[in-house]
Amino acid sequence: MEQSEKRQRGRPRAFNGPAEPASVQSLDRALRILALVAEDNGLSLSEIATASGVPAPTAYRMLTTLESHGMVEFDKAGQLWSIGVETYRMGSAFLRGRKLVDRARIVMQELMEKTGETANLGVTEDDCVVFVSQVETHQAIRAFFRPGTRSPLHASGIGKAVLAHLDAARVAMIINKTGLQIFTEKTLTTLPTLTRDLAQTKVRGWSVDDEERNIGMRCVAAAIFNEFGEPVGGVSVSGPTVRVTPERLNQIGPLVHEAAQQVTILIGGAAP
Repeated sequence: MEQSEKRQRGRPRAFNGPAEPASVQSLDRALRILALVAEDNGLSLSEIATASGVPAPTAYRMLTTLESHGMVEFDKAGQLWSIGVETYRMGSAFLRGRKLVDRARIVMQELMEKTGETANLGVTEDDCVVFVSQVETHQAIRAFFRPGTRSPLHASGIGKAVLAHLDAARVAMIINKTGLQIFTEKTLTTLPTLTRDLAQTKVRGWSVDDEERNIGMRCVAAAIFNEFGEPVGGVSVSGPTVRVTPERLNQIGPLVHEAAQQVTILIGGAAP
């Protein structure tokens, strides 16, 4: 006798499934609460209970459970709940699952050929940039970032491209947490200076790391976005200052911006 119904992958062997979609009520409520917290910069318990339709005592138990797993965070001073770092890690895993590196490879290859300089791909994680892929130029002197290399947001082209698309309060919160470490005499070391630089970046669509991380190296970058229009990383071109001159920035910048837009589309993202 032929098997009348094949078991769907991802379900236990004994599970045949009901006629109607089923859910575990407590899990459904917890996910509803998590989604509400993710959409705001901070919610009180009463606001969460009202918006979710979950009684405050039950909502509180769910929030504390989510907090123990790093999914949400509680600000004791303001008595507000906000999204936790663990959800960001999961989002990064989702981004990797969409084969960002593979889909961006052809775009980076073309960018390297158009500019003659090394093309880089980085994602934001834990308030820093993690370089995940690179297409090196054929030039003898070139930039090199080993996959997994991390760089502070304020001292990298991709980092500043991402920060430029965050609101001022979020930027201030990140900088308050990470500080503004000095790498060279050109590193932006005050929030007002960084803010002015980010404003220029947002207007033109691409950022410039002008020897702010490494003396003798200049980088041009643009942000890539997820389906919510949120910056999740970026594409950049980097090379020695003798080749990536101030005069070439207006030529390289639009090419980098266009490449970042292509990668955004390839991963199903949407630029704001």
